[in-house]
Amino acid sequence: MSKGRLIVLTGPSGVGKGTLLKSLIQRHKHDLFLSISATTRSPRPGEVDGKNYHFVTRSQFERMVAQGEFLEWAEFAGNCYGTPRKPVEEKIREGKWVILEIELDGARQIRRSFPSALQIFIAPPSMAELESRIRGRAQDSEAAISRRLQRAWEEVEAAGEFDIQVVNDNLERALDEIEDALFEPVAAVC
Repeated sequence: MSKGRLIVLTGPSGVGKGTLLKSLIQRHKHDLFLSISATTRSPRPGEVDGKNYHFVTRSQFERMVAQGEFLEWAEFAGNCYGTPRKPVEEKIREGKWVILEIELDGARQIRRSFPSALQIFIAPPSMAELESRIRGRAQDSEAAISRRLQRAWEEVEAAGEFDIQVVNDNLERALDEIEDALFEPVAAVC
C-alpha cells in the first residue's frame, strides 16, 4: 500500500455506511485513513467534534466553501457536508489510502476531480428495509424522514455510476465484498 489512493464510499442515509466503515477501519487501521467531514448539522448522541465530524456553523461552512477549502461539498436534508481538502491531499501524498464517506453529489464531484478514485456504492436490501432503518434511529422528524427517503430513491437509481455496488443485507458479507474490492488483485470481469 505504498501508493496513495482515494476511496469513496456512498449510499443512502440509513444504509449502514457508518457501520461498515467502522468495521473496515478497525480491521485495517494501519492501512486506511478516514477523512473527517465538516457539517452544519447538530451532533447526534455520542458523536464527538473532530472524531465523527467537524461540527461548524453555516457561516463557517460558507466561508470554507468560498476559500476553496473543500474537495467536495453538498447540502443534504437541510444541512451542509464537505470534505476538507488539505488533510486528504496530505495523506495521499504520504502514500496513504484515504476513505471518504460522502453522499451522491459529493461522489460525483470527486469523480470529476479524482477520476482514479475507487467509488463504492452501498445499497439497501430493499427500500422498505431502508425506511425501517431510518425510522428505527428515532432521530429525525417525519418531514426529515420523508426527505431522506425521497433522496434515497434518487441515490439508488444512480448506483450504476459507481465502480462497485455492494448490497448491505448482511454486514459480514458486505464487508467481505468491500475488502475484496480494496485488497484483492484486479479481478477478472465476467
